[in-house]
Amino acid sequence: MFVCHDGRGRILLARRGAGARDEPGVWDCGAGALEYGESFETAVAREVREEYSAEALEIETIGVRNVLRGDPVTSHWVAAVFAVRVDPGEVAIGEPHKFDELGWFTPDALPAPLHSQFSETFALFRAGRPGSASLPPE
Repeated sequence: MFVCHDGRGRILLARRGAGARDEPGVWDCGAGALEYGESFETAVAREVREEYSAEALEIETIGVRNVLRGDPVTSHWVAAVFAVRVDPGEVAIGEPHKFDELGWFTPDALPAPLHSQFSETFALFRAGRPGSASLPPE
């Protein structure tokens, strides 16, 4: 999982389209999977290029979290989470079958609805950035 930012306080979110694997119509940060033999950083840079058509300018590891889905839980995995600085001028939808809109947002003015996994990932992003605004109510 990764949170793209512009280095000036804004984060990039994508609205999941009708072809998304889950939760269409909600806003989320980026995610992806490792390919065999790939490092975390290489995978993040590749996923940023695929999803947002942009190069990762800086990649920072910000935490690790359990991802539990379903009630009762039907899937569980561990996610390494990264903060990725990108150039807003390069950003475009790279996977139109998954996303139908991109937007830049400040932490105190996030769009709704947000993906069910967003809050925990965003909390890791905020933790490394003193002075960030609080999370929106769920």
